[in-house]
Amino acid sequence: MRPARCAAALAALALLGPAPAGDTAAGPVVRTDTGAVRGIAAGGLRLFRAIPYAAPPLGAHRWAAPRPAASWPGVRDATRPGPLCPQVPNPYARVSSVQEDCLVLNVTAPARGARRPVLVWIHGDGTVGGGRFFDGRRLAERGVVVVTVNYRLGVFGGFAHPGLPGSGTFGLQDQQEALRWVRRNAAVFGGDPERVTVAGSSFGAAAITGHLASPGSRGLFGRAVLSSGEGMMDMPAAAMGEGVPAYPWYTWRTVREVEEAGRRTAAALGCGLPDAARALECLRAVPVGRVLGVPYVMNAFQAFAYGGEVLPELPPRALAAGRFARVPVLSGATRDEHRLFAGLLYDAAGKPLTGERYAELLRTAFGAARAPAVRAEYPDGGSVPPAHAWAAAVTDRMWARGTYAQHLALARHVRTYAYEFADRDAPWYLPAAGPFDFGAYHAGDTPYLFEEAEARRRFTPAQARLADAMADYWAAFARDGVPAGGGLPPWPAFEAGAAVPYTQSLAPGRIGPVDYAREHRLTFWERLERH
Repeated sequence: MRPARCAAALAALALLGPAPAGDTAAGPVVRTDTGAVRGIAAGGLRLFRAIPYAAPPLGAHRWAAPRPAASWPGVRDATRPGPLCPQVPNPYARVSSVQEDCLVLNVTAPARGARRPVLVWIHGDGTVGGGRFFDGRRLAERGVVVVTVNYRLGVFGGFAHPGLPGSGTFGLQDQQEALRWVRRNAAVFGGDPERVTVAGSSFGAAAITGHLASPGSRGLFGRAVLSSGEGMMDMPAAAMGEGVPAYPWYTWRTVREVEEAGRRTAAALGCGLPDAARALECLRAVPVGRVLGVPYVMNAFQAFAYGGEVLPELPPRALAAGRFARVPVLSGATRDEHRLFAGLLYDAAGKPLTGERYAELLRTAFGAARAPAVRAEYPDGGSVPPAHAWAAAVTDRMWARGTYAQHLALARHVRTYAYEFADRDAPWYLPAAGPFDFGAYHAGDTPYLFEEAEARRRFTPAQARLADAMADYWAAFARDGVPAGGGLPPWPAFEAGAAVPYTQSLAPGRIGPVDYAREHRLTFWERLERH
């Protein structure tokens, strides 16, 4: 059971069709292919919220491929946030929902102009959150149409069962349906359907790795942004919590593995019937609240299943072999990825990690024979608390190693731009935690791209300038496929064959190259893995 990942700010919505119906005193009206919507005009932007992109996945359509949304008469109000998909609160986001009619998206668009690049944001976590938490104004002010999406989460997005078509991929299929909606409707919001960038962080970035490899996603986007992506990452034992076993892939499971979890869940809900069709009929009748009440049920289905029609091949294998969509990619991670998890599991939760426990974690994760070498490379004591030493070891071994492998695989076939978010004083914007130095933590870069009131209030002038630069880079990449623009420091592409492939460090007061492999001691981990 992995701790859930991240939530962020406020939102926007939508896409293509015939032509804008016009602005009125009551708000701008746009006609999509399923009907007209009225949004909000503010600050030179237009915001449209909670536009259905797919039919409600209710009843027999729970755990089924998404269907196109039905048309509606008149003008639909798109001024208020839509429902969240079913979820339960966690330390990252204290929100909940039992609403299955949740497949909506939000659009934030410049008030004027046409043929604007479109950026579709897939939020992280996989068990909590929604598109409405991400406010796209900063990017829209730079001429980008920003779309944020709800998709089915946890057990509703990743459930699998024998005889169930699409097992383990319903959340991914929702995202594909949203991208198809964008292709059809981008133009009515001033967007260019031929310049769609799909972007995401954490679980959202892992989903994009799936889209790069999925046959059903081909042609739906022309650029990709992967922030703190987990697509080529494994997971040592205890890395995400004591008692959590090692997995060869952090994000991916075989269909058969997820089906086994589905059988156990069916039994827990009184639907463990030998006939698969009757078991599914029983499961689809269970109220949402009862499904969510099964212990750890959301986390048990957080991974994506491969080996079926949606993901025929293990995505890391597809990337390594060059069998993926040939689009430019911007890919990166934060400098201190794992401090978020180490902090919330231990010190910031009031359970400080001791040196003795640190030694036990190293033995669990890397084996008794290798643990002393890892502790010598990542010593605790003095000014380094054990939780920081543990976080550094896991950041390098799990996150940086997977990120670098992803850069190499992509760069051998497509133009790739690598980065590291390195603001070690990034404002904390998630729910309250105990005292801990989180550094440049996992998803700490999100408020530098999306408006987040608490983080923005705490930005120093240097951090505000970094946020502006990052938004400029991302907008330029969405526009031209290259993170470049007037006044921005140069950002060369990552070349897989270079002695030191270029990675852009993004920090207040310093944007420039970093030797990513050296900083994260990847040679040490390669040597350790060989012995």
